[in-house]
Amino acid sequence: MNKDSAAPLRRSRYSADRAALWKLPGRDLTQDLDLSARELSYLLDLAARVKQDPAPFATALAGRYLSLLFEKPSLRTRLTFELAIKQLGGDAVLTTGPIGDREPLKDVARNLDRWTHGIVARTFSQATIEELARWSRVPVINALSDRYHPCQALADMLTLKECFGRLEGLKLAFVGDGNNVAHSLLLTGARLGVHVAVATPAGYEPSAAIVEEARRHAAPGVRITVTHDAAEAVRGADAVYTDVWTSMGQEAESEQRRRDFRDYQVDENLFALAKRSAVFMHCLPSKRGEEVTDAVIESERSVVFDQAENRLHAQKALLLMLL
Repeated sequence: MNKDSAAPLRRSRYSADRAALWKLPGRDLTQDLDLSARELSYLLDLAARVKQDPAPFATALAGRYLSLLFEKPSLRTRLTFELAIKQLGGDAVLTTGPIGDREPLKDVARNLDRWTHGIVARTFSQATIEELARWSRVPVINALSDRYHPCQALADMLTLKECFGRLEGLKLAFVGDGNNVAHSLLLTGARLGVHVAVATPAGYEPSAAIVEEARRHAAPGVRITVTHDAAEAVRGADAVYTDVWTSMGQEAESEQRRRDFRDYQVDENLFALAKRSAVFMHCLPSKRGEEVTDAVIESERSVVFDQAENRLHAQKALLLMLL
C-alpha cells in the first residue's frame, strides 16, 4: 500500500514562505527510526519556533482531521494531540477501546483514511501500529505501544535542549524498567548526540536488539551504557529520568516488581550523584514513593511539567511535517 497514491487532501492555507517546513507528506511515525537524525533536529527547531510564536501556524492545518484511536487511558497524549491539531486549525475525532476486535485492522485503516488525514494510535501492541500503517494511505503516528514511545522522546529532547541550550554531549541516565520509554530515549537521544545510560534490575533490561540499533545509529562519539548499577548510570549525568515500575497491562506483576525495583528509586541520595546542574525527568503519571520520592519530583530541578507541556509543541511540529 503506497501512501503517496492516496487521494489529494485539501491544501493547507498556510503559506510555505512563512516558515520553511520540512515536508514529509504521507510518512508514518511507527517508531523512532522512521525519522532521520536530520529530520529530528529540524522537528525540534520547528517545535521551538511554534512554541515561541504560535500565531503564524494557527491555520496551517485548516480542514485537516485526525483519527485518535486509544486502547489505553491517556491524559497527556490524548489532550496534547487534540489541542495540537485544533490549535493548528484542524480537528480530531476519538475512539477508545480495542481497535481490531469488531473488524480486521486493515478494514479499520481503510475506513479511516477515507475520512481523516492522519491516524494517531495508542495501543497495547506494536503489531497493531504496524498493521494500521501497512494498510492506511494517510500517516499513522505511534502515540505509545509496548515497544516504543516516540512522541514522548521528542518532547524530552525538546525539554533538554531548552534546559541546556544543546543536546550534543549531554548524559541522560534512565533508571528503572527497560521499557518503551527507555527504548525511544535510546534510539532518539543517541542519534542527537546524547550519551544514554540505562540502569535496570536483572531481567528488566531494554531489548538487546534496540540497544544494538541505538549503537549502530548513534552520533559519533556517543556512549550507550546498560547496567544493573543505578549509581553508575546516574553519576555525572545531566538528566536523571525514571518511569513507573509497573506499566498498564502489567498490574498482575506489581508486587513482584516492587520487590525487584526497590533499589532503583530515584531519591535524594541517588539524584545527588548527578551533576549539580542536573534535571529530573519523568514521562508521567508517577507513583510517588515508588520510582521517585516526592522531594525529587517536586524539587526546583524537576522539569516533568515542562516535558508534559512540550508534548503539545513537539506534536504540533510533527503534524506540520507529516500533514
